Amino acid sequence: MPESPIGRETGPVTRVSPRWRQTVVWLHVISSVAWMSQALSLCVLTLVALDGHHAGPAMLMAKRLDAVLLAPMANTAAFTGLLLAGATAWGFFRHWWVLVKFGLTLIQLYAGIFLLSPALTQAAATAVPVWQLAAGSALMASGLAFQVWISVAKPWSRTPWSTAAKPRPAPTWVFTAGLAAPIADTAAGIALGYPMPAFSLIMLAVLLVRRPETRLLRAG
Repeated sequence: MPESPIGRETGPVTRVSPRWRQTVVWLHVISSVAWMSQALSLCVLTLVALDGHHAGPAMLMAKRLDAVLLAPMANTAAFTGLLLAGATAWGFFRHWWVLVKFGLTLIQLYAGIFLLSPALTQAAATAVPVWQLAAGSALMASGLAFQVWISVAKPWSRTPWSTAAKPRPAPTWVFTAGLAAPIADTAAGIALGYPMPAFSLIMLAVLLVRRPETRLLRAG
């Protein structure tokens, strides 16, 4: 039976500069460590606030940490991780361990945006901490630690959407643009006063469209 054109890569071989890919890996590791350490810092600050004696200053520090450091590092870590999946042969949907990390990253990222950050803002304004903030930040740090284990162990098998042929990596310009996107997003966030990962989202949309397994999902 002839191979499906969806699973077959055609065209010239793509050459990727290892230096750019390694730089993206470096940025992903650094930002992921920063994300987890800042989540632990939030947990400590909210626990300190629960004793009632330093609730106001502790919650103000936690809110500032979340807005200035945690949010940009979380966006950068999530984007560079997804970039490394979408721009290399690993893909988004070829391996269960990558797909699980994909899902966990999105859950943690948007839980932080829509649940943790508003709760921190309210607690800082009222100087009334809640134990859910400590639990949520501890859960975030634990989830990130679990993702580290997944990255090292690479458990489970391939998904049903894994193409027969190994996809070629994206060209060098994708990794170059991938490094520029979080920098531009961070600068925009500083200027606007809140996180704005617009460039990263555009890059991810491009990567999702170009992946062969994405075309396979649409065809199915």
